[in-house]
Amino acid sequence: MNSSRDIFERERRQVAASGALGRVSNRWTAGVLCLGVIFGVLQACSAAAGGAGATVMWYDRPAANWFAALPIGSGRLGAMVFGATENERIQFNEQTLWSGGPHDYNNPEAIKHLGEARRLIFAGKNKQADDLLHKMMGTPARQQAYQPLGDLKLHFPGHGQATGYRRSLDLARAVASVSYKLDGVRYAREAFASYPAQVIAVRLTADKPGRISFDLSLTSKQPGATVRADGDKAIVLSGRLGKRTKPSGIGSGKWTGDWNGKGLAFEARAAVGVDGGSVAAGGGGLKVRGANSATILLAAATSFKTYRDITGDPSARVAKVLTAAAGKPYGKLLAAHVADHSRLQGRVKLDLPPGPASGKPTDQRIKGFEPGADEQLAALLFQYGRYLLIASSRPGGQPANLQGIWNDDLWPPWSSKWTININTQMNYWPAEVCNLSECHQPLLDLVTGLAESGRRTARAHYGARGWVCHHNADIWLGTAPVDLPFYGMWPTGGAWLSLHMWEHYLFTGNKEFLKKRAYPVLKSAAEFFLDTLVEEPAGKYLVTCPSMSPEHGPSGRTSICAGPSMDSSILRDLFDACIRSSKILGVDEPFGAKLAAARKRLAPLKVGKSGQLQEWLEDLDNPKDTHGHVSHLYALYPSQQITRDTPGLQAAARTTLRQRGIKSGGWPGAWRINLLARLGDGQAAHTVLNHYIARSVLPNGFNGGRLFQIDANFGVTAAVAEMLLQSRILPDRTGEVVEIHLLPALPKAWRAGRVTGLRARGGFEVDIAWSGGRLTAATVRSELGRPCTLRGAGKRVNLKTDPGKTYRLDAALQR
Repeated sequence: MNSSRDIFERERRQVAASGALGRVSNRWTAGVLCLGVIFGVLQACSAAAGGAGATVMWYDRPAANWFAALPIGSGRLGAMVFGATENERIQFNEQTLWSGGPHDYNNPEAIKHLGEARRLIFAGKNKQADDLLHKMMGTPARQQAYQPLGDLKLHFPGHGQATGYRRSLDLARAVASVSYKLDGVRYAREAFASYPAQVIAVRLTADKPGRISFDLSLTSKQPGATVRADGDKAIVLSGRLGKRTKPSGIGSGKWTGDWNGKGLAFEARAAVGVDGGSVAAGGGGLKVRGANSATILLAAATSFKTYRDITGDPSARVAKVLTAAAGKPYGKLLAAHVADHSRLQGRVKLDLPPGPASGKPTDQRIKGFEPGADEQLAALLFQYGRYLLIASSRPGGQPANLQGIWNDDLWPPWSSKWTININTQMNYWPAEVCNLSECHQPLLDLVTGLAESGRRTARAHYGARGWVCHHNADIWLGTAPVDLPFYGMWPTGGAWLSLHMWEHYLFTGNKEFLKKRAYPVLKSAAEFFLDTLVEEPAGKYLVTCPSMSPEHGPSGRTSICAGPSMDSSILRDLFDACIRSSKILGVDEPFGAKLAAARKRLAPLKVGKSGQLQEWLEDLDNPKDTHGHVSHLYALYPSQQITRDTPGLQAAARTTLRQRGIKSGGWPGAWRINLLARLGDGQAAHTVLNHYIARSVLPNGFNGGRLFQIDANFGVTAAVAEMLLQSRILPDRTGEVVEIHLLPALPKAWRAGRVTGLRARGGFEVDIAWSGGRLTAATVRSELGRPCTLRGAGKRVNLKTDPGKTYRLDAALQR
């Protein structure tokens, strides 16, 4: 290990001593060699460390439980590969398998209580208002749950005493592999979930002929599921979900509805092809004997068509995709899968210096993580988050839920829904900046559907135009308030989600998308608030009421209130997005004027008596409160209302973070890393990142702690990007200019490195290299030809660009 570090330091000094290379240019010049040298050094060091850098997770033993199994996914199909030698288990999901059925959650009695609830809140009788608001909750007040489908089980008689074991997940290829040796034979398996073919494929080989023998079966936790043979080479698992009552526990409560126990039908089919040997049905499954190799193809589907229609034919869907996949050689299936995945995964590369622990198995790296000993682990988790988003969110499918697409529990935590008061939004924070814009599409599609469903909720619960969605949604597009008022009476979740459509436009500049999809949704969301904002008596501000600061109230009080800071901040962003959209599209000038007038009357961000950013209209913050939610800091991140241009609010945000505590795990920790990065505090961001890795990462890299939720995986990926690149679009005398900040929060521990392919608002793609903690090279590719200002190394460079051109900027930034 000493030799690899010596190589790294020697090459780093050589690069640093070479001085500024290149000049502003529209071609790759000698400066690219500088990037290549740094990249080559980091790769060489990684190889010397005995690891695979930031692209492979590997283990020297099978998974002991679900949280050590390795995830694969096609967006629609997800699976957890355990890697056992004798009794392999591959647990799988299909993303549309949810409990329940088409259902209207709206409460026709809700609007009768709205006026009185507001009166009680403005009279300071918040607890009485909370009691009344139970009558405004949806019907029922519990939404449905994402479900597991089944297990593919493989039994290999006599393989329990294998040696030379290794299992891995190649993030670059999206292939999970297992290899081991037994009785002089090397056995290998690889599994992947193919987006092009829409199947899960498992390949089994040995380095001697005739050695592949195993029994295959399908099982399911779903009550009433049945298994049957389909000829000699396939078995079928099928069933239909029925009405159930949820037991006590997390998110407990009875699930009822008007779907009469006729829920979604589902089917999974596993087919086996062999080279040599035999395959036959028997014992409730399939038996393969004496094959040279075998290929298993698993397809699954449900009867879900839309949130209103579950009349699809899962059997026909499964047969169609399985027939198409079975007609292709395994090599072509694998090649098409790898090409599809690597097109997305390979867009961004991040190299950080390896350390003494970088060559160890991944679970050992995680368990024994110590700051400074394995900085490369942050790069691995960064790429793992990108991998998980690709695997769980592809065009044409559902968005990643609280567990992505991976769930083994009939009663998953929080029902594995879309919780939209932070968690779902965090899932998609890395989508644009980490160059996975296509993976953003399922969420944008969900927002479009929620806007349709939410119009009915707006009318039924508030008598308003536009659309609304509260803090949770399920596949049946429930938009009414659910759970308890303390959690559910928050009308701003849909507005926050709609801003993802605006962000997609800011990164891509796609005016057709803005015109046909984004602006109608944004405008409708704004209409709801024009109709429902009310004047609060003390400051005469326009506020939301009833509302809350998500899942949090002042000490000893209910969360129910009027005009929490987060709401006003979201509405400023929403109104601004609508106003700017109307100008870009040349439409709705009178509507924009109404929004501008309402925006002026929104409650401003305030600094409280202890120097903190106030969470509520009144100064009620407890400086000893360490609650995980920091909703009022939305204005800092993901919004950009608190910047270096507002130093007083920046200082208040810092105070709030100090009071709430920065060393948090799970999604609260991930949010804090982003917040600290936005403040430019790379050292503090790095401290929280290290705390997250040490306290919250499970053996397979999933975010853990008390419960598994995937949000922090995505939040950490976004945070690493935020430490390396930030961008915003600012007003200019001639219109707007893009500001791109290079290495805004680089920690000292990341002394040298390189990142390529990150995206900036305004249609830019950026590569950055640094050494000795200093920026050494930058490349900017302009898609839209917009002017931009680059900040880095204490310098500013104003750049006029042409569409499709590339610019080298290292010398200009170092002058």
